[in-house]
Amino acid sequence: MPDDHPLTDVRFLTVAEVASMMRVSKMTVYRLVHNGDLPAVRVGRSFRVPEGAVNDYLRQSFIDTA
Repeated sequence: MPDDHPLTDVRFLTVAEVASMMRVSKMTVYRLVHNGDLPAVRVGRSFRVPEGAVNDYLRQSFIDTA
């Protein structure tokens, strides 16, 4: 995340919201976070994922098909 982007402008999503957005299970999101593929912030015992990070991950995950 760029340093010039104020945190007040960042929208944080719960793991459940990310899972719904990506149409995967919450466990898949937890794996992505723990593997470092998806950046997240730990708040207490929960994780919050910046919405921009989810969009970036999905953009980078597109593959070209024949």
